[in-house]
Amino acid sequence: MPKISEKGLQMPQSPIRKLVPFAEQAKKKGVKVIHLNIGQPDIETPKVALDAVKNADIKVLEYSRTEGSETYREKVAAYYGGHDILVQADDIIVTTGGSEALSFAMGTIADTGDEVIIPEPFYANYNGFATANGITVVPVVSSLKDNFALPPVQAFEALITSKTRAILICNPGNPTGYLYTKEEIQKLGALVKKHDLFLIADEVYREFTYDDKEHYSILREKDLGEHAIIVDSVSKRYSMCGARIGFIVSKNKSVMATAMKFAQARLSPPTFAQIAAEAALGTPQRYFDDVKEEYMGRRDLLLAELAKIKGVQVAKPGGAFYCIVSLPIADADHFAQWLLEEFRVDNETVMVAPAAGFYATPNMGRNEIRIAYVLDKETLKRAVGILGEALKNYRP
Repeated sequence: MPKISEKGLQMPQSPIRKLVPFAEQAKKKGVKVIHLNIGQPDIETPKVALDAVKNADIKVLEYSRTEGSETYREKVAAYYGGHDILVQADDIIVTTGGSEALSFAMGTIADTGDEVIIPEPFYANYNGFATANGITVVPVVSSLKDNFALPPVQAFEALITSKTRAILICNPGNPTGYLYTKEEIQKLGALVKKHDLFLIADEVYREFTYDDKEHYSILREKDLGEHAIIVDSVSKRYSMCGARIGFIVSKNKSVMATAMKFAQARLSPPTFAQIAAEAALGTPQRYFDDVKEEYMGRRDLLLAELAKIKGVQVAKPGGAFYCIVSLPIADADHFAQWLLEEFRVDNETVMVAPAAGFYATPNMGRNEIRIAYVLDKETLKRAVGILGEALKNYRP
């Protein structure tokens, strides 16, 4: 039999999606599965974006420009300017989702065997993109007891070797919801300049910050231009996950010229999705104000309900719409599968994402889950109630 590549065998399974077969089996039996496992917002996509696609007068659906349409990139640059991120259209390449932007970034700055330092827990697909590019993820552990704040810079510096090419952060964080402070960003900026590394920031949740806190982008550091790479996406910002439009953004001309070669290899980003995403830039501020208020209310309800469950610990998210929850169990993978296969309350159960898959260090996060609070408050409260009952009845 022909052999599968070693790289393919090493590709990690998604901790978010690996339990899908068990969820589908439960649904076939008539069980209602409440999804706490995936960050698919239930917020409506702005009408202006959907209408732009409906009303597009296109006779031939042609390739778009490899880097994305010029008018769209100019408008995206203006959007960034409104967030004190001063870039030009030429500093932006439109990608097929933030995922492709991250893959381009990794392919651009690192060779096989090189290393990228990432605070863990981190978005699970970082492991996948690193594996696909032959890159080794070097984790630096952040802790629930510290609310997943940035580990000391000395912890990062101790891990830097001749193979280190970058530090990668997600701000606000998926899966932790942690929002990095200006001071934390500046410390990382000083470190990458000292060691001549790149700082890659996944900033797709920029709009979702709570408690009057402000998002601070790495590109607001004016002397970090040659070192900074932003990964971004419209998916969560406008509740347009299916559009698959993202960006890689950098003032480093060599980075952008190299990323452009990767972009040329995949030809172009999708045309209709760019039309929708360009129109979405006209979404009024009240949309974001309302969405942020809704998510903050969901977060507060979630934390209050989880606090009622004995033995549960949770870090308070400062942004995004995720949190890591420590459960009084030994194996969250087994618990999550048991929820889907065996446990029911009024013929309902919940699907969670075991957190071990968000760590690179073996055996970390074994008793933790990630919850995405992208459900209405009533459903969210019911889901946490089911989770509490499950913990009372669970016998591993």
